Amino acid sequence: MGLTRGWRSALTGTAVASLALAAIVAALGPALTVIPIEVLRLVVGALLLVFGLQWLRKAILRASGWRAIRDEDAVFERERAAARTAPQEERAGLDWYAFTISFKGVLLEGLEVAFIVLTFGTTQGSIGLAAIGAGAAVVLVVIAGLVVREPLSRVPENTLAFAVGVMLTTFGIFWGAEGAGVDWPGNDASLPAVLAFVLLVSLGYVSALRRRKLAPA
Repeated sequence: MGLTRGWRSALTGTAVASLALAAIVAALGPALTVIPIEVLRLVVGALLLVFGLQWLRKAILRASGWRAIRDEDAVFERERAAARTAPQEERAGLDWYAFTISFKGVLLEGLEVAFIVLTFGTTQGSIGLAAIGAGAAVVLVVIAGLVVREPLSRVPENTLAFAVGVMLTTFGIFWGAEGAGVDWPGNDASLPAVLAFVLLVSLGYVSALRRRKLAPA
């Protein structure tokens, strides 16, 4: 939106969506602290599994060749062409199309980040620290976008998705089981073992699916 329609409207939409996300975190954070920790971990674990397994499934299919690797350059050009042909409508001195698309994109993707911040922060008793980590990531992404001014096609997108999927699935299994009454050996010290298990199973699926795709019909 910034390159195609103008930076002012795009950055304004980004800023407004960021403020909305901050308000959501501020409103829901204290509310989550009154929920019993066992119930919270069970619900959080289930939701993290939903997010994590979705990311992991797509990454496994792409890594094994059953799904095409995302072409960031092609996606960028397609979105840029759509933005160029969109009608021009100004409201409050802003290009409403650029503002709306930027706002929706940041808000929808940010809601998932806000959920992760709330869940990790609440279960570990430090929402502030989790929010600082997410905020630092946002700043780095914005700086990278402003400096590069083009799609980050050199970033190994599927590798990042694979890693995030493994991590979210690991925490989902760990906290979901704790919420259901499981006592992990060594408590948090069991996390590396769960992570290794999820990683090995995922790589096993990648290997099996590759062999299946290469096998004669």
